[in-house]
Amino acid sequence: MSDYEKVVDIIFGRWKSQILYAGVKLGVFDVVSSEPMSQIEIAKELDLDPALSYRLLRALASIALLREHNDHRFSITSMGKLLRGDDPQTLRGIALLEEGPEHYAIWKHLTTMVKDGKQDGFVREFGQRIFDYAADHPSYAEVFNQAMSSYSASQTRWILEALDGYDFSKIQHLCDVGGGHGHLICSLLLRHPYITGTVLEMEQVIQDKTLLWANKMGIAADRCNYVNGDMFNEVPSADAYFMKMILHDWDDKECLKILSNIQRAAPTQARLFIAEHVVPGPETPHFSKLFDIHMLCALTGKERTEEEYLALLKQAEFEHVRTHFPPSRIMGVIEAIKA
Repeated sequence: MSDYEKVVDIIFGRWKSQILYAGVKLGVFDVVSSEPMSQIEIAKELDLDPALSYRLLRALASIALLREHNDHRFSITSMGKLLRGDDPQTLRGIALLEEGPEHYAIWKHLTTMVKDGKQDGFVREFGQRIFDYAADHPSYAEVFNQAMSSYSASQTRWILEALDGYDFSKIQHLCDVGGGHGHLICSLLLRHPYITGTVLEMEQVIQDKTLLWANKMGIAADRCNYVNGDMFNEVPSADAYFMKMILHDWDDKECLKILSNIQRAAPTQARLFIAEHVVPGPETPHFSKLFDIHMLCALTGKERTEEEYLALLKQAEFEHVRTHFPPSRIMGVIEAIKA
């Protein structure tokens, strides 16, 4: 592909992601199967306009999410299956969130924010920070939680790869700060049956017990406890702490507030694991450098280099032990210890 073609592909990238979003939102991928279905049959099943739905289906096929056959028939591809709600690796929630109306709207403020040096497009667009908006808008919160579950599946896999062979034998109680529904901590508890866990989260995240991974994974209640709380106020005492994709949400001052609360609650020699998309050097293209712009639009945070995380840890009186990476290096797990 020539440089010209590469730039054109980037320019029209939003067209592709919005076509994908429409297919997910309308339920196309949950209806179309591996066996070819007629366009009329699909439209009838989803209550869509036959003529316009054909044009959408054809476009979805052009980006390899469906396959178009003769006589206006369509079947799903392996890529399209990743957008089904029942796929174990589903990306449905991520598509609905990142290409949905709220996240689409905040990006229009990017140029202005870069000019005036004040980030958080959510406040500019909706007058609220993202988590306050979610608390006031249940439909958005539902999509947000679905997306976090989609993200968690991949992130947990990368973190377990990064910590493969790590000696957890000295850890008895692990607290996952801002741990969502507990996918990561429950995966760790399954691997290490001598550890008990605590998930610290906001009430609106953990109030629906059917969403909690401890129940889904068969983790006994005495091994995984969900605690309603605010990490900016107080965290429970534990032998070790995990924070997965937490610090990137916040600016340095806010991060130091969270880290200081952990430092006060933690006993001497307690371990801290920070799992994030660590920004590599200038020679390396990386997802973190794109995600960083999303954080600029959505919150006050940013993606950081390893050196930037170590500076935060030092200010919060933690000592860096080492940084663990999976083979892909898509994420890093920064290990530290309370001095």
